Amino acid sequence: MAIAALPTHRPLTEDDLAQLPEDGRRYELIDGELLVSPSPGGPHQRVSTNLLLLLARVAPPGYEAFAAPYDWRVNRFNVFVPDLMIVPHEAGESKRLEAPPLLAVEILSPSSRQRDVGLKMRAYEAAGLGWYWIIDPEAPGLTVMQLVDGRFRKVAAVSGEETYRSPAEGPFAVEVTPSRLVLPHNQELPQP
Repeated sequence: MAIAALPTHRPLTEDDLAQLPEDGRRYELIDGELLVSPSPGGPHQRVSTNLLLLLARVAPPGYEAFAAPYDWRVNRFNVFVPDLMIVPHEAGESKRLEAPPLLAVEILSPSSRQRDVGLKMRAYEAAGLGWYWIIDPEAPGLTVMQLVDGRFRKVAAVSGEETYRSPAEGPFAVEVTPSRLVLPHNQELPQP
């Protein structure tokens, strides 16, 4: 089914999403609206690889790091595909995640910047995501959001050579230096 053939008289559902082609684009639903993202570029992929390697080493027992594409289904009208997630091991046996991940990460790109810090952040908040990280490869920077009383609260923002050290309350022990995330992954791996 071509995108132009999708229904326009009603909110889209996960059934409509399943009809879309596997063409390298990322298709997501937020409140029944289709979001389409192009394949990410090199800087985005470099940050994704470095962060995935780091998160895979520090994920708490019973959890693992997943990179996109992997669907997080909230309901029929909300299906998200974060750039990275920390998910329970049992999620790896499923086609998609059915509960909020421990952590979701979005890596900003020119086509996603406004969406990731606005629409998607509000949707993740409404879905009950406990921890949300936003990575800016251009700055480079990291913003850490924690869900407190049903609302996201910024708990940290670091850039360049500054290092984020996770607080005792979670979600797990990690140190992230944004400037290391933008380096070629075989040049210098981020240290846990």
